[in-house]
Amino acid sequence: MRQWLANLPRDKADILLLLLAAAMVLAPHALHLPVWLSAAAAAPLLWRAFITVRGRRQPRLAVLAPLALLGIAAVYVSYGTVLGRDAGVAMLALLLALKSLEMHGRRDIFVFVFLSFFLLLANFFHAQGIVSAAWMLATVIVLLAGLLSSQYGAVQPRLAHRLGLLGRMLALALPLSAVMFLAVPRVDGPLWGAAPKDTQGTQARTGLSDSMQPGAIASLALSSEPVFTARFSTPLPPQDQLYWRGVVLGDFDGATWTRRGAGQRTPASDSRIDIALEGQPSQYEVTLQASGQRRIFALDVPRSIERLPGNPYVVSSALEVLTIQPITSTVRYRVSSQPRYRLQASLSFAQQQPWLALPAGSNPRSVAWARALRGHGAQALAPADAIAAVLEHFRRAPFRYTLQPPLLGKHGVDDFLFVTQAGFCEHYAGSFVVLMRAMGIPARVVTGYQGGLHGATDNSLSVRQSDAHAWSEVWLAGRGWLRVDPTSAVAPLRTERNLDAALPPAPSPLTAWRALAGLDGGAHGALAAWRQQWQQAEQAWSHWVLDTTPQRRRAMLDGLKNLPAKKLAAACALLALLSALAGALVWWRQTRQGDPLDALYAQFCHRQARRGYSRAPHEGPHGYAARLAAGKATPEAHAAIAQFLAIYAAMKYGNANPDEQLRARRSLRRLLTQCR
Repeated sequence: MRQWLANLPRDKADILLLLLAAAMVLAPHALHLPVWLSAAAAAPLLWRAFITVRGRRQPRLAVLAPLALLGIAAVYVSYGTVLGRDAGVAMLALLLALKSLEMHGRRDIFVFVFLSFFLLLANFFHAQGIVSAAWMLATVIVLLAGLLSSQYGAVQPRLAHRLGLLGRMLALALPLSAVMFLAVPRVDGPLWGAAPKDTQGTQARTGLSDSMQPGAIASLALSSEPVFTARFSTPLPPQDQLYWRGVVLGDFDGATWTRRGAGQRTPASDSRIDIALEGQPSQYEVTLQASGQRRIFALDVPRSIERLPGNPYVVSSALEVLTIQPITSTVRYRVSSQPRYRLQASLSFAQQQPWLALPAGSNPRSVAWARALRGHGAQALAPADAIAAVLEHFRRAPFRYTLQPPLLGKHGVDDFLFVTQAGFCEHYAGSFVVLMRAMGIPARVVTGYQGGLHGATDNSLSVRQSDAHAWSEVWLAGRGWLRVDPTSAVAPLRTERNLDAALPPAPSPLTAWRALAGLDGGAHGALAAWRQQWQQAEQAWSHWVLDTTPQRRRAMLDGLKNLPAKKLAAACALLALLSALAGALVWWRQTRQGDPLDALYAQFCHRQARRGYSRAPHEGPHGYAARLAAGKATPEAHAAIAQFLAIYAAMKYGNANPDEQLRARRSLRRLLTQCR
């Protein structure tokens, strides 16, 4: 294979290098594009590689034009448009692949490379992690190598030399890139204004919504997308207290739970929330990723939340925190939360009614069972005893905690409680609230996140979509709203450890591998330590690179501005000294290394001078060779001297390519030992 590549004509090798770069550009998008589109993009690249190697003619415009129109029509059918983010990326991928079949001259190569760069940049819409950044850096080097190859004349260096040259160019650009990263303002919003829309006209983003139905939370459990990172200045709370409050759902139509007043832009602010706080608060800073939503997350219950610049928030009586404008860029805010509290200990009869409502005729079996369980009159269970009885039923009955529960019918709660008895957290929280309301106990569903990945080196938690959770709140007179998590009655490991520990292993050959890799929630897997270290590296990458918000840059620059004059002058002097040393080092290496060919010639002349045949200043290699041929030396030395000077003259004054020069230097080093 290596020999075949070495014998490949230069123009064909350049085309194959460009096709390799295009394949590297398209590879990450294959994870997000439809399968048919990934295949449609790969086919033209393979077609162009085939006709390049075989020397066939490229297809004519009469063939390419119908293919392009057919591809545009297929994109429109798949996305319903050819504009916007996803449809636009799909169009670019298709056009890049078809452009490979239409490259004839240098201008076409320019268009192909620049289109590749634009499509490479679009990959940031989907991933910005360490692996993605490393892959994109490698792709940039290969793309630039392909572009550079097309600009060389008759003499072209080897591919390894071109890649090394580009690597050094990028390394020289890194300091300037770092300065621009820290100092140049960024666009405070999405790069692409035409974000995809869902049927309601809102931005389609992964995350919690204002409604919940069976399967809503389970669909998030498979996503590793980061939501926020919390860094604590106080001790980390226990795992079973890490409930990140999001949405409070109170309206139920028999199948779907929705937030009360979901049609309003933001909940009505209530400045007189009846709440009593106890104990020591938890202090932490949250770095919230852009979501296109208005939701701010904090531990139950937030005592104070720092205001966001230019985007104020309001707090509902249910302690939901929503901003006025959608959060379209990474934000930071400091929070103080109180793990022990008493919320709305006194509610009037009218205030309790919205949290007792059930749709008429819905889930009759569950309602009847709940009322029978509590009893009537003097024999009725106290509210606290009724709650304990339902949780005990969840523990004793054969309920299962699973990401793939069976489908439910019209009366979903009835089917879940008495037929399937298998579900995820939304099944348990929703059915528990229905039972509470049927017993006459005010109750509601709360969705948010539970737990988080602990940092190995600091007091931090990384919360992802897979930590999404649903729990319940019940109201008791004199005690207010109390958190009750019915999921913990069925799968206690969910709140004590994590989701992987709570889910039963799937019966497959991969079960042993999951245990070995530490993916089953255990801490003793052979790869568990590596997995945790990698997650910590991703957290550091997110903190220092992705989460560099305008507020954080301003704070850093303000800190530099407030430095004492002597320290600032010393820092500037040190920076100038380092720059001067770097310049001197580059100059010294350049003057020291010089031309390798001339260095070998200088060694040759030095050896001949020691024999008494010094080269005159005006003497060229041919004249010097004639004089040395008349001197005293063995026949072998005469032959080596003549061959050395002939090769040197040909390389010095000829038009040799880099490969020929490399071979010549090897020969000169070998001959140098014989020229005595």
